[in-house]
Amino acid sequence: MQRSSNITIRPAGLQDLEAVAELRWQWIRENEHPDDPVADTQRADFIRHFTTWARENAASHTCTVLVREHTVIGMAWLAVLPRVPTPGALNRASGDLQCVYVVPEERNSGLGARLLDAVLNRARTLGLERVTVHSSPRAIPAYARSGFENSPRLMHTRP
Repeated sequence: MQRSSNITIRPAGLQDLEAVAELRWQWIRENEHPDDPVADTQRADFIRHFTTWARENAASHTCTVLVREHTVIGMAWLAVLPRVPTPGALNRASGDLQCVYVVPEERNSGLGARLLDAVLNRARTLGLERVTVHSSPRAIPAYARSGFENSPRLMHTRP
């Protein structure tokens, strides 16, 4: 757990899931559906579904939260994915960084970098071979500052 000037970075607890769901809702509204009035009517259903999903997937998806005083102001999810064993490494895993979000009024203050550092420290502790991220164009520089780089071997497709 990291602390500094009323900021705490820690694993999300069950008590945080509704706030984390609200951040996810805010992220989607900010980036994908900013002017959709119908979407707001679905908010409560989304929050219920999200918190249920988070509990059901806690073994593979962990959330780290950024908290100011008692308010969750940022989140980052680490999905841990088992990998096929090799003779030299019987227990392998990689990570995928997902849903990194800091509320707009707290951006550009270094808090996002601290959140990323905490998640990457967790990945190192878990012995993950690599951590990938699918980034918005705006966030690419922040990920690059945290050590992420393009890979000519990492490809993806939509099935």
